[in-house]
Amino acid sequence: MSGPALWSKARAGTVRALLFFALWLVIDQSAKPANLVFGIVVAACATWASLWLLPPDTGRVRIGTLLLLLPRFLWNSLVAGVDVARRAFSPSLPLSPGFVDYPVMLPRGSARNAFELISSLLPGSVPTDETEGLIEYHCLDVRQPVIEQLAIEERAHAPTLVPRRRHG
Repeated sequence: MSGPALWSKARAGTVRALLFFALWLVIDQSAKPANLVFGIVVAACATWASLWLLPPDTGRVRIGTLLLLLPRFLWNSLVAGVDVARRAFSPSLPLSPGFVDYPVMLPRGSARNAFELISSLLPGSVPTDETEGLIEYHCLDVRQPVIEQLAIEERAHAPTLVPRRRHG
């Protein structure tokens, strides 16, 4: 492993370990030495698992740019909640549940995972599976323009989701 790659992994591991330990402190809410030691062990195990399952070189998310999209995210959440509630409480609204395959442009990694999280807030859709070039979504109504909505969201969020650069 080269110097920059090692530095990237060390930095990602440190940040993740600190975040996992902070999460432990929020959950445990105790300053007892035994609990803190256990929290350090748990944070170390969680960090190891996260680095193994999602290596740091699989892309990144630009947090500052993503925060600029927060109003859009909140609006989509509200619209999705209202749409699902409307469908749940109105039996006259016909549903046509099923699956659609969206041809995603982002490679697998943290950038695609962030897109899946964001896109899960579209009304009546949730990602269920993925392959190299597709994300499968379960939809409450496959007659709706789900693929088009996903394409709009991917274009809107593309500047915040940076896939891994390929060498060679």
